Amino acid sequence: MDRLHRRHAGMRRTRQSFTDRLFFAVLPDAETAERISERAAAWRAAHGLTGRLLKAGHFHVTLAAVHEGHGLPDAGEIDGWMARAGGIVMPSFRVGFDRLMSFSNGALVLTGDDSTVGMEVLQQRLCDSLDDTPRPARRYTPHVTLLHDGRHIEPEPVEPIIWTVREVVLVHSLIGQTTHRHVARIPLG
Repeated sequence: MDRLHRRHAGMRRTRQSFTDRLFFAVLPDAETAERISERAAAWRAAHGLTGRLLKAGHFHVTLAAVHEGHGLPDAGEIDGWMARAGGIVMPSFRVGFDRLMSFSNGALVLTGDDSTVGMEVLQQRLCDSLDDTPRPARRYTPHVTLLHDGRHIEPEPVEPIIWTVREVVLVHSLIGQTTHRHVARIPLG
């Protein structure tokens, strides 16, 4: 098993005890994040959900998790991920999310179909660049998590939320503290 897949397997086993997570993500621009926040609050009320909404500044589409642990890895490892990710060749593209649904873990999310194909391509290219042994396409559902709730809703169409993806961001999440720090940015295009 290559290094990236060993890391992901280990993250799933002991996730609750960790304090720090690093992941590559796409973030909506500030105006779109505010629009998502306003609409998420309306959907929460309309469906009688009680879960706490994520902060507008935390909305993102995860592309690849690279670290979970106590503290951050050494700078050399982070530099290595950035160098590999920086080699991705992909232009800026538009992404749209036009469906609201609950995942089995209780996450209320925005998803899409044809309008998220660019995100799927970006995720595959990023994972290939990070992986010691690139492999066939991985199962991936681009989504924006809005909140977590014990109640589940059936998928429903919503007015699309669209933005232009111009960069990939390496995010440092302080687990359980609702804090995200942007470590580095990789422009597309």
